[in-house]
Amino acid sequence: MAPADINSGDKKFASLLPSLSDEGAAVSQWIDFVYNSLQLDSLGLQKNVFFYACKGYEYLLSQQKLQKTSLLTICDYTQSSTHKRLYVIDMEKREVLYNTYVSHGKNSGNEFATSFSNKADSHKSSLGFMITGNTYIGRAGYSMCFDGIEKGINNNVKARSIVMHGSDYVNEERADEGSAMGRSYGCPAVPYNEHRKIIDAIKGGSCFFAYADDKLYASTSAILSARFNWPVTNSPQIPGKESITSDSNNHASQLITATL
Repeated sequence: MAPADINSGDKKFASLLPSLSDEGAAVSQWIDFVYNSLQLDSLGLQKNVFFYACKGYEYLLSQQKLQKTSLLTICDYTQSSTHKRLYVIDMEKREVLYNTYVSHGKNSGNEFATSFSNKADSHKSSLGFMITGNTYIGRAGYSMCFDGIEKGINNNVKARSIVMHGSDYVNEERADEGSAMGRSYGCPAVPYNEHRKIIDAIKGGSCFFAYADDKLYASTSAILSARFNWPVTNSPQIPGKESITSDSNNHASQLITATL
């Protein structure tokens, strides 16, 4: 089943939660609380995208795959390239560190990215969960590698030289003009005046998630369909649980029981 839009209520996302139990309710409450705490709605990030990102992030934590355990970066390709669709979040401090523009591959689309690939020379962006790697100085200047961890989806990003780097064709001026950002050969390029700070923050083993409303990805991602014990449910007390209102609790319950 394809992941669903939590906000719409048209489809259920309960199958992506641990179970329709206390654990599932705890996860839903936690997602709801953190999303609202970070005010991500006002920054343009839909709750369903944040949920999928959190599921992969928590899965990688459960598998001890992350060296930088507090950071989650979300590249939301459901949004126009004229929007600030890259989010670097400190999940422990509950703080959005960076929210800025990011490019997509030239063959993925113009203003919106609609087509994705894991193949060399496709000049398309790749979706899914990746782990940030080392930095180097290359043709695009200061850059950061990725390790793609979803086989058949993004495991070729390193061989394809898909990296994060700065670019003059991704900037506030183009957005203000209503112009689509310049496009890359598949790299998530960020504004040149921010790239070094962002790369230095997330490099070396943090979670990076690129998402779009793509049926193939939704149906083939082993991480989105994984069953595991969310680390957050191991805590005696859910972060911020004492601040969750009854309205929020009711909303969390509705999220779990939403039907087709």
